[in-house]
Amino acid sequence: MKLWQDILGTEEVGSYVGGEVLLGQGDEVELVDPTTEVRLAAYPDGGSQAVREAVAAAEEGGRAWRAMTASQRGRILWGIGQAVRDRLDELASLESRTVGKPLRDAVAETTKVAEMFEYYAGWADKQHGEVIPVPTSHLAYTLREPYGVVAQMTPWNAPIFTAGWQIAPALAAGNSVVLKPSELTPMTSALLAKLGEEAGLPVGAVNVIAGLGPTAGQELVTHDGVEKVVFVGSPATGRRIAAAAGEQLKPCVLELGGKSANIVFDDADLARAVGGAAAAIFSGAGQSCVAGSRLLVQRGVYAEVVGRLAELAGRIRQGAPWEEETQVGPVQNARQLDQIISMVDGARERSAEVVAGGDRLDRAGYFYPPTVVAGVGNDADIAQQEVFGPVVVAIPFEDESEAIALANDTSFGLAGAVWTSSVDRAHRVARQIRAGTVWVNSYKTINVMAPFGGFGDSGFGRSSGLDGLLEYSQAKAVWVETDPEAPLAFGY
Repeated sequence: MKLWQDILGTEEVGSYVGGEVLLGQGDEVELVDPTTEVRLAAYPDGGSQAVREAVAAAEEGGRAWRAMTASQRGRILWGIGQAVRDRLDELASLESRTVGKPLRDAVAETTKVAEMFEYYAGWADKQHGEVIPVPTSHLAYTLREPYGVVAQMTPWNAPIFTAGWQIAPALAAGNSVVLKPSELTPMTSALLAKLGEEAGLPVGAVNVIAGLGPTAGQELVTHDGVEKVVFVGSPATGRRIAAAAGEQLKPCVLELGGKSANIVFDDADLARAVGGAAAAIFSGAGQSCVAGSRLLVQRGVYAEVVGRLAELAGRIRQGAPWEEETQVGPVQNARQLDQIISMVDGARERSAEVVAGGDRLDRAGYFYPPTVVAGVGNDADIAQQEVFGPVVVAIPFEDESEAIALANDTSFGLAGAVWTSSVDRAHRVARQIRAGTVWVNSYKTINVMAPFGGFGDSGFGRSSGLDGLLEYSQAKAVWVETDPEAPLAFGY
């Protein structure tokens, strides 16, 4: 926790509002080290009061932010990226400790945060309107205008990554932000806001709430000063947020869960496909919305692929995130571990075959081994519901048409992959998979330059890329009459 004190000047954990640490007054929230199950810190829930103060700070900070030229804003966004790079190792270390992911993974994700701010820095002065050749004597043109104060809620599996993922485009479009990360992982997001101010961001342009969903989250969604809501998390919570925002006609972006199909055809490079399947589901202890949690394998190579994957799963090294040899760390929290155990045990009771893993490790920490489940159909609960852990379900298929049907036989539509040596098949199948992202002969490559989002229960709207930037502004049409003698128009 030294970094928190070094940057914010206090040992006490709280919300970061208007350039200061704001201590809450609500119920105590305990932060636990997922590797040791030892208490790291605790803080009082910021609740609705913190949100009200944060929105007020965001309104003031937003006015100062929008008063700058677009070029000035771009330079500051670039500076935030550099500030993240300057504190990269420290930020990644804290992220690793609080989330439980291997340090090298935390370093990679924190580096991507710097890339996000650098990418959107380039967009800050390139959001052009258009002149429209209307069939009248008017000069008609469009402007892109920010919403104002944007509410953002991010999850515990990748807090600093998802904070940068949303904050950078919101700022590039001219908005100010009130971010509520998961109550289990608030620290790196707050530090990111402080580093932004050190890089020149006006105080209050980004505020971070340390608080619970039913108190702080509820207030944030329904606050009159919030103009748009962005949520990254579970479909169940996403539905509640969309309903609450809808009552006030607030637009939303929802980036929700997935049950992504990783399709392996019999002509694929099986060694690469098995390695890719392992990385797709076991990295990050499977705590990824795009995890390749359904492995669809053509029947002729099904036994070989499942056998190879099970053998590989058994060799993956689990351990403390700071140990160099660790490939997979613990699950982030006890509640999620219980969910994983319940779903695998439930599948086993329904005659599923657990060919690798399947039981919590007998050691301190929330460790669950890489697990391969076979012998179930695509209609099984474990094949339809998001486990959000290192658990993959292997399902055979006969031909291309069945593979596509199985891939799309889910309420989710976030991601998927195709492994094949046939170029035409790769494009053909990728087009027919109902998902926001499809990889061919790879998995889980994500970059800020490309749009990201899903269909169905995976949510709507897009993050990252130009599409993500456009989510944070609205088009305004301006009509300027150039002919003083032109007749006035009546009607619509």
